[in-house]
Amino acid sequence: MYHKLPHKRYAHTLKFLQSVLPAPATILDLGVRNPFTEVMEQNGYTVYNTEGEDLDLLPNVVKKYHVDAVTAFEIFEHLLAPFNVLKEIEAPKIIATVPLKLWFTPAYRSKTDMWDRHYHEFEDWQFDWLLQKTGWKVKKKEKWTSPVNKIGFRPILRKFTPRYYAIYAEK
Repeated sequence: MYHKLPHKRYAHTLKFLQSVLPAPATILDLGVRNPFTEVMEQNGYTVYNTEGEDLDLLPNVVKKYHVDAVTAFEIFEHLLAPFNVLKEIEAPKIIATVPLKLWFTPAYRSKTDMWDRHYHEFEDWQFDWLLQKTGWKVKKKEKWTSPVNKIGFRPILRKFTPRYYAIYAEK
């Protein structure tokens, strides 16, 4: 099943999600509807998405959904204050992924899309601490690499250096 997904990252994310929250389950996925929303739905999940609200300015938008879990796949790095949204979530479970800070590459910044910028790229302990400070107990963690098919020093490092960090936490 996993080899048919369009991205290796999707396969890892789906496998992690299924290991901590088997379908059927109802999810609030932070961020607008995206290709991974459809992957979750095709695998038995009922998924609601936020509608593009600025979660830094409107963190309480998450309170209007009554779900089994909140997912946030590559969302928190875009927020200036992820603490506020994490504190407002009332669902008992959260499954999230964030990009890890890599010593050999700067934080991502799109020059054309203001929303497609990373304010944070976390070290694993920083994301764990953020979750703990907002009332979450981390129950499972996983990291994976993000190799690219290019030649050079950075592409070689990407084959061995974890880029994504997944967590499952409960309140």
